[in-house]
Amino acid sequence: MPLGTKRGLAVYQRYPKEDPEMSEINPHSTARVAGHPLHPMIIPFPIAFLVTAFVTDLVFLNTGRPGWATASIWLLGAGVTMALVAAVFGFTDFFGDRQIRALRTAWWHMGGNLLAVAIAAVNWWLRFSGGAQEAAAGTGVILSGLVVALLLFNGWMGWELVYRHHVGVANR
Repeated sequence: MPLGTKRGLAVYQRYPKEDPEMSEINPHSTARVAGHPLHPMIIPFPIAFLVTAFVTDLVFLNTGRPGWATASIWLLGAGVTMALVAAVFGFTDFFGDRQIRALRTAWWHMGGNLLAVAIAAVNWWLRFSGGAQEAAAGTGVILSGLVVALLLFNGWMGWELVYRHHVGVANR
């Protein structure tokens, strides 16, 4: 429930009324350019790479064509790399505003993303060191599917942060 409005935008209570500084300001994104948060700008890249790695695994399993297994290695590498870039901005936001750190949803979002990136990195390493086709046909596709499931959960938590807790939503 909104407490009222400030410059035409709803103001939500996040902290006890004893802390007036925190009660009327939405949690803000620390990593931003011209007022635009950087984390949400970057996250579509690792999501696209990691979901597509799962898709190429499934195509490989159905066709047996080795090019699809090779594509999965590249997609996993690109996904992990871009996820680390997104994590820099996510950590900057998380540690830059105590309102964000106070949200349980933010902790779930961060923990789930760290787990997804760790699993994707292990998946990449298994394929890189042990052979793309063998890994894709075995453990790799399971790990890719697990990462996609985690991304769905983490995305849900990210949207909760924006739409319920107004993280990164301008007050002005």
